[in-house]
Amino acid sequence: MWPRARLPDGLRLAGPLLAAVLALSACAGMPPATWLPAADFSALVKTYGPAVVNIGVVRGTAPRPAMVDGRRAAPGRDQVDERSLGSGFIVSGDGYILTNAHVVAQGRDISVRLADRREFKARLVGLDPVADVALLKIEAAGLPVVATGDPERSEVGDWVVAIGAPYGFSQSATAGIISAKGRVLPGADYLSFLQTDVPINPGNSGGPLFNLRGQVIGINSRIYSNSGGYQGLSFAIPIDVAMRIKEQLQAGSSVTRGRIGVAVQEVSQALAHSFRLDRPAGALISYVEPGGAADRAGLRPGDVILDVAGREVRQSADALIFVAELRPGEVAPMAVWRDRQRLTVEVSIDRFETPSRPALAAPDPAMPLGMVVRPLLPQELQVLRAEAGLLVQRVNAAASRAGMEVGDVILAVNGQPVGSLAALAEAVTEADGSAALLVQRRGARIFVALELPGGAPR
Repeated sequence: MWPRARLPDGLRLAGPLLAAVLALSACAGMPPATWLPAADFSALVKTYGPAVVNIGVVRGTAPRPAMVDGRRAAPGRDQVDERSLGSGFIVSGDGYILTNAHVVAQGRDISVRLADRREFKARLVGLDPVADVALLKIEAAGLPVVATGDPERSEVGDWVVAIGAPYGFSQSATAGIISAKGRVLPGADYLSFLQTDVPINPGNSGGPLFNLRGQVIGINSRIYSNSGGYQGLSFAIPIDVAMRIKEQLQAGSSVTRGRIGVAVQEVSQALAHSFRLDRPAGALISYVEPGGAADRAGLRPGDVILDVAGREVRQSADALIFVAELRPGEVAPMAVWRDRQRLTVEVSIDRFETPSRPALAAPDPAMPLGMVVRPLLPQELQVLRAEAGLLVQRVNAAASRAGMEVGDVILAVNGQPVGSLAALAEAVTEADGSAALLVQRRGARIFVALELPGGAPR
């Protein structure tokens, strides 16, 4: 008879498989739990699945392709509603729901479908495009709610479960493990993500990521993909960050973060050697905003931020993330490496305020570029060292094929600077069939050519 082993809560193995696992672990001299390859998530899904919702969004209108002999031809004059799907989860019994900002941005009609198939019209309470978090409200009471956990207590290798509506298939559960913590992604300078290998696809956005205790530890937000579908890399916003934003949105205020007005870069091994640092860590200041908090405190390009208010800066993004979590007006000590020695600088934190309802442009006949954009905030202009620009937040298939990407900053159209939605609309109106967009992307400036509807090919 095989020796009996106590399995961790929530894990279950079939008899023959358990015997094989125990035999292998005994031979390797390892605890049995290190070999357990499967988990039973059924109780978790039954208990907390009812608090997960489907979100349907109707935005503006898009041209309906004309049909000639059953084949698609040039766009016709008729317009159809642009619709999209996403996921969310209920955080209070009176109808407050968290999801991603990109799921509901520019939605003129938002609907929520519960697990019991009841449907409600939803009101957008507010959204924060910086962290990609939005808060909805439906008129209902006694709703099932999720429990929230502490992402900091989760470890790489822990099992996690996602529930959502990939491609519109509601109440779909997928599972995997936490692959990494503190992952920093392009275009998200004030946030670190949980990386998982949980299968996430379009429609999962905004849904919850559960630990095995049934607690939500993140909001599924992004995937890394060349195809648009799951390729093994998924990213979730830590729930503690989302809940802090939720409290500000629910109070009707703008989302506020700390900032000091710097641009930073990673410290490479070569840079660490030249600075006489014992290892490549910290955030190297490459730019200081005149008159900003860092400038007032005496920080300067070439300084390396080693810690912020006692929190060690391991990678450059940590510095901005830690500062963002501080209260505006707070005086925070920062350890800095300068002239081959460590010193402490007291910095009075500035305010970085994100409007809870930023102006976004939705694709419509008067805006044929096929992108959702917003004007850059003053702080973003300073960091990018640009006088004006529009941040691309969403692209349709045509704009994507032309080479546009989410996170691009449009600086000019056909040589005409654009810093507002009105300026963009005017530049597009004056364009004759095609538009050359000057785009800033990851520190470089490039041109992207877009063909406009109705224009003659050149």
